[in-house]
Amino acid sequence: MKALIIEDKEYIRKGLINLLQLIDADVDVLGECESVKEAVIVANACKPELVFLDINLTDGTAFDFLEQTENLSFKILFITAYEEYALQALKFGAVDYLLKPVDIDELTVALQKVSEIPITEQKRQIDAVKQVWNNDDANIILSLHDSLQVIDLNELMYCESDKGYTTFFCSNEKKHMASKTLKEFEGQLTKANFIRPHQSFMVNLKYIDKYDKSGIIHLKNGKQIPVSSRKKEAFLTSFLRLNKSTSNIKG
Repeated sequence: MKALIIEDKEYIRKGLINLLQLIDADVDVLGECESVKEAVIVANACKPELVFLDINLTDGTAFDFLEQTENLSFKILFITAYEEYALQALKFGAVDYLLKPVDIDELTVALQKVSEIPITEQKRQIDAVKQVWNNDDANIILSLHDSLQVIDLNELMYCESDKGYTTFFCSNEKKHMASKTLKEFEGQLTKANFIRPHQSFMVNLKYIDKYDKSGIIHLKNGKQIPVSSRKKEAFLTSFLRLNKSTSNIKG
């Protein structure tokens, strides 16, 4: 089968290629992609028969890719981490998936299963996954040191990233730190009305009190968050669309 690997981490892509060679799978990898935008272009051009598809990509999710792809007549093997909330949706839909790090025996079994399933049945499974996924937009699950923490996105005010860690600040004054970068959460947060005004922050638009044209966001709890010059235009567009007025902008 002609295959495409869509995964945002290079070491996962290279590791998967090595495993395919080790098991002597009848799979010819046509290319590797790390973003939705890149994957849509390559998939439409190359017409793969099999796609190894990561759930969270640099600029969106696997389902963003599926919605934007013209030709869906390829088999799919999802790739995910055990702690991700996406795993529940995958199990519900009975879709084949590989856990990170990919195990050689699980890969062998998954390839056999995906080769046997009809495209029509796979589409039904993916539709079931999307239904569960869309219902999970109100929450995010963090894999912490000793637990899995559920956060209601309606109560999450902002996130701050620092040296590979991301801290989540909630309206009840609780905060939780996850050992992942902000980029890894950006896709889901963007869908939930968050915006990234600065490389180190993502903000829930509904908790913004005002914006100073000097480039500072004031949250309702008094926290001040900077807006980078590069992201200023995108922030103002989202902020004004939400508020439908400029009454909170001070000169």
